[in-house]
Amino acid sequence: MELNKSHASSMFKKNVRKFIRNKLAMIGLIVMVTILLMCIFAPLITAYRPNEPNFKAMTKSPNAEHILGTDKLGRDVFSRVLYGGRWSILIGVTGSLGGTLIGVILGAIAGYFGKITDMIIVRISEVFQTLPNMILILILGAVFGKGVGNLLFIFAITGWMTTFRMVRNEFIVLKGETYVQVCEAFGMSKAAIMFKQILPNVLSPVIVAMTVNVATFILSEAGLSFIGIGVPSSTPTWGNILNAAKSMDVLANYWWLWLVPGLVITIFVLAVNFFGDGLRDVLDPKQQ
Repeated sequence: MELNKSHASSMFKKNVRKFIRNKLAMIGLIVMVTILLMCIFAPLITAYRPNEPNFKAMTKSPNAEHILGTDKLGRDVFSRVLYGGRWSILIGVTGSLGGTLIGVILGAIAGYFGKITDMIIVRISEVFQTLPNMILILILGAVFGKGVGNLLFIFAITGWMTTFRMVRNEFIVLKGETYVQVCEAFGMSKAAIMFKQILPNVLSPVIVAMTVNVATFILSEAGLSFIGIGVPSSTPTWGNILNAAKSMDVLANYWWLWLVPGLVITIFVLAVNFFGDGLRDVLDPKQQ
């Protein structure tokens, strides 16, 4: 037991050192955490409310009072970006968690039981994959309408296929291992074998995939809100900030209304992807 703990501690320290040596991954982590903390503590950073209009300060360029300027209703852009980040990041993380959970459960069931169960679930996944993911999201967004809850549901039911295939393939391989056969011989329940014995050996690539999905769903939210079928306009998200700045007049004359949220989305998504690549290098055995 002590030997196992010592080995686990040694592997953890080795992985941490390997992650720290990856400069892009560390930059991604620092940028990601910085933006996240700024969004969380937005009330302490800015005195302006995100939806509070000020008709005396409409479309003001960046200045000492409004460091990133104001929009057509006089709302502070810096405040809207910070508060909008709360919703966009929450949607990205929650949607990724939902899709990962569905993918893990279905992948475990299909891979462990096989036969007709596997065939049915695989066929269901193939139905979802007949359309490009973004097209499927657009169709479901138009069907279910605007709303944070609807968007999270859409992301969850369209974001499970990659995790499903990954977990299913690993379960097919691992269910033949000796330790699984021993557990079955001792009468351990199938659920316990699946989720307590096999699943921990599959989690590393799943965590990496979940991280990448966060970035994907943040971009998807921004895209859907930009075209008006995502989150209601009364809820400040990065996509809605861009949506309010999509007219030709704004694009030509008020660069801060579209450039600032666009840069923040780009920087945060790149940071998440760099972080995810670093995790892949550390956690995925195929990358060792």
